[in-house]
Amino acid sequence: MSFTRRQMLTGLIGLAAVGFGAGGASRYWLGRRESPAGSVYELIAAPLDLELVPGHQTHAWAFGGSAPGTELRVRQGDWLRVRFINKLPVATTIHWHGIRLPLEMDGVPYVSQLPVLPGEYFDYQFRVPDAGSFWYHPHVNSSEQLGRGLVGALIVEEREPTGFKHERTLSLKSWHVDEAGAFTDFSVPREAARGGTAGRLSTINGVPQAVIDLPAGQIVRVRLLNLDNTLTYRLNVPDAEARIYALDGNPITPRPLGKDYWLGPGMRMCLAIRAPAAGEEISLRNGPIRLGTFRSVANSGALGDWPAALPANPISEPDLANAEKLNFNFEWVGSVSVNVDKGAPPSLWQINGKAWDINDKTCADRPIAQLVKGKSYIFELKNMTQYQHPIHLHGMSFKVIASDRKAIIPYFTDTYLLGKNERARVALVADNPGIWMFHCHVIDHMETGLMAAIEVS
Repeated sequence: MSFTRRQMLTGLIGLAAVGFGAGGASRYWLGRRESPAGSVYELIAAPLDLELVPGHQTHAWAFGGSAPGTELRVRQGDWLRVRFINKLPVATTIHWHGIRLPLEMDGVPYVSQLPVLPGEYFDYQFRVPDAGSFWYHPHVNSSEQLGRGLVGALIVEEREPTGFKHERTLSLKSWHVDEAGAFTDFSVPREAARGGTAGRLSTINGVPQAVIDLPAGQIVRVRLLNLDNTLTYRLNVPDAEARIYALDGNPITPRPLGKDYWLGPGMRMCLAIRAPAAGEEISLRNGPIRLGTFRSVANSGALGDWPAALPANPISEPDLANAEKLNFNFEWVGSVSVNVDKGAPPSLWQINGKAWDINDKTCADRPIAQLVKGKSYIFELKNMTQYQHPIHLHGMSFKVIASDRKAIIPYFTDTYLLGKNERARVALVADNPGIWMFHCHVIDHMETGLMAAIEVS
């Protein structure tokens, strides 16, 4: 059966952070007495009917009563505790995209945990070291599960005031639905062998052509999250004053947005926009295509100036002079192989000559690289294909330091959009022990081979 939004939200434990100072009160969380500061949630995944196409129902799956799912918030350095309850007809997990956390909380089936079966629950609990815009999604049958709506924003608030008085979160997602709201194929081999299988209906926070109100004259922090299976958005805000403050959860020196910014699947951007006068509108576009509209509404507050740069996250600086260099080639397999007996997807892509088999539970036992804990590394990422690949690493952040296709101002991230035939270099300190997934975040690229495991020990 499908659940209504009201039924699902009654199962949600407060959306605000639950803070405790020294000597502060304690509380019971799901039957256990807890006292440290943090945010506490009970999050349900269940079927949910949506009206994406006017007059038609789409039988989606949702976290917490909406698709995209309930926005979770926690303060930097605090604990996030989520009891995840699976009321779906299929097994699933939650992966916390971009969060540096212990392996056992990473949500990868048969690597960090067993899948959560229908009717079961799993307790995720970890401290969040970095402030920024992150998100959560399953790592089981990802094309279908993310495609049906199992994605959501995770916002980690800075410990100190940032100077932003106004904020909006915009989750970008296209849906694989037809004119009657019924789901179409989430992955088509012919498209998976190219740029990926795209949806036809673009939305902001689950709404086509959404209108977002901004307080007139104010500078607003706009968190843009690409939660799409496939699409890279060429984001632009014509005729608006806009500056980039963070990329993929990590602050940068603020700079003008410029003509556009290419935001690949899994990537995020923190944009500051000065809202125009009351009654005026500005558009958010993907290239020439309007995604939604910012509408300025009357505001009586005093006008503010652009805030200072956001505080840096506590990420270890790699020692470039003594770093070991590793090469990673992202390639097309060159032929399509389908294991009909197993019902496996075709093998289309590979890293260093090896294609990941998502039906083989032992793939992670054969990591593509073994890193020494505490040592610095430079990864040379070489895209030997004609398609873009947003390359994502679990468990650690890396610093983008060079590209043969564009000028790079070094910055930390967890996902880098590797352009066609591009060669880029990223660096990191291998400071988080475990077996971590390293993959393209075009989901049907990942599911057709473009994934590997990296071990840190």
